[in-house]
Amino acid sequence: MPRHAQPVPAGPSDGDGLRAGRVAPRFDGATAGRLHVAARLEDRVDTAVARVLRRRGWTVRIVSYAGYGSRGWVRVLARTLLASPAVAGQDLPGAGGAAQTGEERPAPSVRGWRSFLTSPVAGADLEVRVGDATHVVTTDRGGYVDAVVPSDLPPGWHEVTLTSADGAQSVAPVLVVGAGPTVGVVSDIDDTVMVTRLPRPLVAAWNTLVRHENAREAVPGMSRLYRELRLGDADRPLVYLSTGAWNAAPAISRFLRRHDYPAGPLLLTDWGPTNTGLFRSGQQHKVAQLRRLFAELPQVRWLLVGDDGQHDPEIYAGAVAHHPERVEAVLIRQLTAAEHVLSHGLPTATPQQEDAEEDAERPGIAVLQGADGEELLAHAREHGLVPGG
Repeated sequence: MPRHAQPVPAGPSDGDGLRAGRVAPRFDGATAGRLHVAARLEDRVDTAVARVLRRRGWTVRIVSYAGYGSRGWVRVLARTLLASPAVAGQDLPGAGGAAQTGEERPAPSVRGWRSFLTSPVAGADLEVRVGDATHVVTTDRGGYVDAVVPSDLPPGWHEVTLTSADGAQSVAPVLVVGAGPTVGVVSDIDDTVMVTRLPRPLVAAWNTLVRHENAREAVPGMSRLYRELRLGDADRPLVYLSTGAWNAAPAISRFLRRHDYPAGPLLLTDWGPTNTGLFRSGQQHKVAQLRRLFAELPQVRWLLVGDDGQHDPEIYAGAVAHHPERVEAVLIRQLTAAEHVLSHGLPTATPQQEDAEEDAERPGIAVLQGADGEELLAHAREHGLVPGG
């Protein structure tokens, strides 16, 4: 069993605000010396906005995301924002981030830019109630909580309750994975389960910020593929891993639910500046999260599902090379020529991606390729990856 991680370190905060339940990130010279200039600038802007909103009576609200765990622990994911007391919970910019689990009523569909207009709350203490135990965690400089806390919950889906200092509450679903050996699925999102044609900047910005989420297209057959990979065991873990921003979690969750994808935690990232740089690396995010899943859930062998439009083949080949005992198979959705052009300017996968797919081939580890979920499902059946298939 993994050691219990400590809550994510908190950024500086206003102590009086904490007691009042209205917290704003505060620029601190001591902390600033350890932060990248872009992060310091972001903190100054957040502080100025938060002060205005606090004067208007806005309070701390909690947006929760689906988490996961195993015997003795759960990983809790959430974010704190400032919002007007008149705004209902389902109308918060981040509401619906766990809608695909079925534990949360989907919030109304909106255009993506609305989810990015938020005021985060750094340094807020939250009580996390897991079963009969209560733990305290603290939000980081982006207002996020990513903490592992002790738990005695049995396998299956459960709810944990998060409460802010001023009494605001939110419920976070968590999937507890049993201690016995099992097979799970890690799935990319962009161009694997939904057609996004990333990373062309203008196309990506239009899809993410402007285009109505109901217009987003699903990759044919992928939801059926995932359902059949979990036949007979609905509690097999399925994790959606993406370089997308947490602000997009509500739209992604509603999309997954609308297109009948199985429930599973989202592991996204924050698009803002990091403590040490202007931009964060999407590849590093995926590699780090895969390593964490391998370490925290050693009883699980993973089916790694992605596409050949960007870096999934290289990332998955690295996972096979370094952790072959944790990988059951690799499934790669092959983009069309038009999608490849939009993705990286060439009508086919790059030589590096093709080499990576070959590198992932190891004895006992199949690398399956198909144009959509139907082709991948047929190959999965041929290789005995579908339970009872």
